[in-house]
Amino acid sequence: MAPSLVDTVVAAIPSKGNGDAGWTEKGRYLVRRLGSEVNEYPPNKPYSVCLDTVPVTIERLPYYPKSNSRLQDAGTARANIAASEESPEGTQEDDWAERHKHMTVVQQHCSYWDKDADGIIWPQDTWNGVRAWGWNFLLSAFAAFIIHANLSYPTSPSYLPDPFFRIWIANVHKDKHGSDSMSFDNEGRFRPQEFEDFFAKYDRNNKGGLDIYDLTRALKGQRLTFDFFGWAAALLEWLATYLLLWPEDGIVRKEDARRVLDGSIFQYKADQYAEKMGRQGRVRKAMKYSKSGKLVAAAMVAVSGEDESEQTEDLAFLARLSATLDSVVHFVALVLNLA
Repeated sequence: MAPSLVDTVVAAIPSKGNGDAGWTEKGRYLVRRLGSEVNEYPPNKPYSVCLDTVPVTIERLPYYPKSNSRLQDAGTARANIAASEESPEGTQEDDWAERHKHMTVVQQHCSYWDKDADGIIWPQDTWNGVRAWGWNFLLSAFAAFIIHANLSYPTSPSYLPDPFFRIWIANVHKDKHGSDSMSFDNEGRFRPQEFEDFFAKYDRNNKGGLDIYDLTRALKGQRLTFDFFGWAAALLEWLATYLLLWPEDGIVRKEDARRVLDGSIFQYKADQYAEKMGRQGRVRKAMKYSKSGKLVAAAMVAVSGEDESEQTEDLAFLARLSATLDSVVHFVALVLNLA
């Protein structure tokens, strides 16, 4: 019997390869490596993480603990540390984990923008924070608009939208969305298993990070049906992460991504930009964006040739001036809020 018109048309449409374990290079490699043991992989475990009857489980192998694994209880969410195989105790640089142990990991992620520690992030706080990374005027304005327009209301303590589009850190767990790495649970805790899964599944060739192609596959692979907001949010979040890190080799390293999730890398990047401004002799920008004048003082002395004591006095004056201006801005904002 001759094929129908419908069968002819359908046959001409390219296949997605959903039922073929050899559809991708990684899938073919895993099939060759695992061989006939695919339904008992990993070896010597009372479970299997892939099935030859379900090719996608072979192509996207999850993380599973090895005999020498440093990460204990990966499936248990951590309330206040972003733990990984490489950093099982969270971020130790600058004593981050200890200083932020009173906050959930998702709150730590936002703490960089809450400079006055009042638990509220204003749009201008977000603006200043991303500008401190060297982002230009338009990109910073876009970031502040997108973040506060979409994430303000879920965190508001009132049923009415906040007219200033502020974000309350105490409720920031309510901004959890789908179609992302799922590294946060609905209460703002960090899930090591999901974080490790994300890189285990999409890191081709085990290079320790994700390039643009990997991230594209990851964004597609993590999508949930009809979750349009989640798709867009995940895309913008990874785009912002890439712009922040801007890796020279094009690979977003796993440890850098982890530090983005717990927020510990944000001030580090701002300090890097401040040092760059200091080396260029742009003292005002260096003082504005650095955590303290200490990080950029040496670079500015080298550029200006001034005596160190004179330079220190200048830095102290600029620090006081910057603090005064910040106080004025927040006072005006408070008045407008009470009006």
